[in-house]
Amino acid sequence: MSDVNTLEQYTIKQKFTLHYEYPVLFTREVFDQNNNILIDLIDNRNESPKVMAVIDQGLCDSNPLLPQQIADYLELHEINVLPEIIVPGGEACKNDEQLIDSIYQAVETHAIDRHSYILVLGGGAVVDAIGFAAATAHRGIRLIRIPTTVLGQNDAGVGVKNAVNYHHRKNYIGTFAPPFAVINDFDLLTTLSDRDKRSGISEAIKVALIKDNVFFTELYQSRHELAKFEDAPMQNMIIKGAKWHLNHIATSGDPFELGSARPLDFGHWSAHKLEELSNNELRHGEAVAIGIAIDSIYSMLAGHLSTDELQNILALLKDVGFELNHSILSKLDISKALAEFKEHLGGDLCITLLSNIGTGFEVNVIDEVLMVQAIEQLKSL
Repeated sequence: MSDVNTLEQYTIKQKFTLHYEYPVLFTREVFDQNNNILIDLIDNRNESPKVMAVIDQGLCDSNPLLPQQIADYLELHEINVLPEIIVPGGEACKNDEQLIDSIYQAVETHAIDRHSYILVLGGGAVVDAIGFAAATAHRGIRLIRIPTTVLGQNDAGVGVKNAVNYHHRKNYIGTFAPPFAVINDFDLLTTLSDRDKRSGISEAIKVALIKDNVFFTELYQSRHELAKFEDAPMQNMIIKGAKWHLNHIATSGDPFELGSARPLDFGHWSAHKLEELSNNELRHGEAVAIGIAIDSIYSMLAGHLSTDELQNILALLKDVGFELNHSILSKLDISKALAEFKEHLGGDLCITLLSNIGTGFEVNVIDEVLMVQAIEQLKSL
């Protein structure tokens, strides 16, 4: 064997493959004492693992008995239950620099290890932020997500991304870390405001537009029922939206987004900026609905999408109840928003457009003059 000290270059190529698998479960009354979905997930009860619940403040306000229900459920099954932590919901939790530290302090205080569990219940922002804390404490504590918004159940809560904001830049600090499991409890959606129920529908519309014409048609045909949040179409929308998001993560070949293409971010280059410009008065899903409308109009103006298809897209968004001609559009700096999105992606600018309903494709250049026209057309609706 050669003496490595005499070599000018020496390379060892490291390569390994790691298999990821986690369940996404749909149920009702997850903390009912006869519902075993949660307890069956805790597969190391012989090790006496600890479980700490972190709960969205808004959820507690709507369900004041929930913390005790969680504790009673876990104690019934002889689980070592730690005191719950209540955190602010919405983007406020992702902008709070002290929030992550409070989770780290709890992990340290209670000696929570990698074989214990953090149980997070809340909207997409809370799931994102606590997911980041769980992924980075001890390099990863088992995280069971129970998303409690429509957006969380069909998109933000089922994937592999976790993040917090930095200087109000959305998702500036984060990780790719799959959860241990996800439980979607439809009953936890019942106390949401109409605005929060509606907000999550935009992510299902997004994934239908880029992946599945049949799913889009289902959403379009049930748009008036969705506007009234009727159970059957809402559950169909949540399950199929989650299924398509999970399918993309598993089959795109880029689950940790090492490349620049982000089809699941259709409509998001402007949405992220609109949220910021509104000081998060706009919900994420509301901003995404506007972003979908902008990029759909642009796709039509660029000659890719038919006028009839565009009208169906806009009709679905409007009939479900989204306000597309929002005053915040007048503050959108297209060049700056595209530049920040490019930085967020890494590599080349990559924007998803539509060639037809159900099929997205990627472009690396945006005609900003044409994009101005698209926004002006949206303002005139």
